[in-house]
Amino acid sequence: MVIRYNLWLDPDNTAQHRAVEADLERYFMERFADYPHIRLFGADPYDYDAPFNRLYDVLMARAAEYCERQWRYVATPVQLNQAFFRAVGRSNKFLRDPDDGAPPRHDA
Repeated sequence: MVIRYNLWLDPDNTAQHRAVEADLERYFMERFADYPHIRLFGADPYDYDAPFNRLYDVLMARAAEYCERQWRYVATPVQLNQAFFRAVGRSNKFLRDPDDGAPPRHDA
């Protein structure tokens, strides 16, 4: 097994890791602007054909490519996932069903 993730290869380079993670979050926010409002999950959160789940798969792949091209940095799946969901939490593009089990957000 070949280790490629920069975080694993150079764990002490926290400045670079933080810069890449912040840029990934910005990258996702900019990509969300390209889409109309997207309903989060709905009745079945495991519906892999739901718009949110399709968007997640596509943007994760594109963000990994962007990171390698822009930064010459291979982000871990965890770094990509955390940046994506931080961006989802900050974005006004996502709508939740009222009965999705999550507490109400008053800042949306």
